[in-house]
Amino acid sequence: MKLALVFHLLGRLLLGLALVLLLPLGIALATRGGDALAFGVSALITAVVGGIMVLAAPFGKGEELGPREGFAIVTLAWVFAAAFGGLPFYLSGAVPTYTDAYFEAMSGFTTTGATIISRIEGLPPATLLWRGFTQWVGGLGIIVLSLAILPALGVGGMQLYKAEAPGPVVDRLAPRIRETARRLWRVYVLISAAELALLLGGGMSWLDALAHTFTTTATGGFSTRDASVGAYGSAYFDGVITVFMFLAGANFALHYHALRGDVRGYRRNPEFLLYAAVLAGATGLLTFTLWRAGTYGAPEALRYAAFQAVSIATTTGYATADYERWPALAQGLLFLLMFLGGCAGSTAGAIKCVRVLLMVKRAQAQLFKLAHPRAVVVVRLGERQVSDEILNGVQGFLLLYLGVYALATLAVTAFGPDLLSALAAVAATLGNVGPGFGVVGPTETYAPLPLAVKWILSACMLLGRLEIFTVLVLLSPAIWRK
Repeated sequence: MKLALVFHLLGRLLLGLALVLLLPLGIALATRGGDALAFGVSALITAVVGGIMVLAAPFGKGEELGPREGFAIVTLAWVFAAAFGGLPFYLSGAVPTYTDAYFEAMSGFTTTGATIISRIEGLPPATLLWRGFTQWVGGLGIIVLSLAILPALGVGGMQLYKAEAPGPVVDRLAPRIRETARRLWRVYVLISAAELALLLGGGMSWLDALAHTFTTTATGGFSTRDASVGAYGSAYFDGVITVFMFLAGANFALHYHALRGDVRGYRRNPEFLLYAAVLAGATGLLTFTLWRAGTYGAPEALRYAAFQAVSIATTTGYATADYERWPALAQGLLFLLMFLGGCAGSTAGAIKCVRVLLMVKRAQAQLFKLAHPRAVVVVRLGERQVSDEILNGVQGFLLLYLGVYALATLAVTAFGPDLLSALAAVAATLGNVGPGFGVVGPTETYAPLPLAVKWILSACMLLGRLEIFTVLVLLSPAIWRK
């Protein structure tokens, strides 16, 4: 492990974060919200630490970045981003402890949306926008952003991109990885701009429209209202945000090709078809369940069902209704959707549709092999043959995901929360969903949980965002050997 190289690049990332903190500082000064000092001090501390790391750990321009360094930089980038990005929350008094500030920032950068803050509407405008902006930056990844706009890093970027990019297969849109990152971010910005225009056109304020654009495109779910999107009581806003949550949960490479004229790519992509079918089926079942139970009339049932199904499945975590008051079947369906997630190559979290699809195909192949022992069975995803290496990786990921889920749930229950709340809290943080059930339901916050539980759940957010392997590989003794 080339520790000097790792810490030098992390120092540069911190310097970049310090520059980003100047944006909310300017907003705080302009709005006189009382949090300018917190952002100023946070930017200064971040810049000083980043500068010390850069100067104390020089490296040569010809030094190569290997897989070990890639995993370490990506994992520590999120750890450091939360550690320093949470300073404004703590220094401004928005949260009572540094643990809460770290939890809030980790929730932001990992696009989880689990919050400690119970009175969101009392926060200054700069702090509200900073909460949303952490999710927007974390949406397509701090590392991908760095590869797109910080070419001064001067090292090969593929190891960073592979370690950060969600999903079992990395989509390269250009021969150079930096150009791939730039193209993805252009699509990301374009989709964000379209949503912002529609929200402003519907009468939402600039502050609310910007914050919700940041957190919708990132499938993050931080809102500027205590009651989330439900506070507006607007079918128009519900519809716009539902559409953009759906788009953000799809593979951004498909959006890129569609913008270049290949709209049929959606129809040819098996994962996208499964994603759309699951959301349509979940919406239909929820609508029927809510209508039959008399919870809503038919139009309202469709509106709330569609929004909540897309919000949970894409791991955005917005709420327009208290779904804990819904029938048990509806709650159970939403709980299962927490594990599914969106498409690989999207900003969504959880397991991802492509992994579920591949495991179903592998199970079908095994059943066919039992009936026809001499047959040669090949698993295909669309027109592509899927190698055993990828299938084994997916299988290993699922085992680790469920194993981490079980162990984290047991660890949370050891500190007092009831079993339902523990199951939901770990599912919501490991899947980067945000709200869950029980004490962390859609109308509650994570504030009452013990400090130890908040650290456990912060680790779950990191593991979920970086898809487990990237983090756990650092615990392997082999990666530290020469």
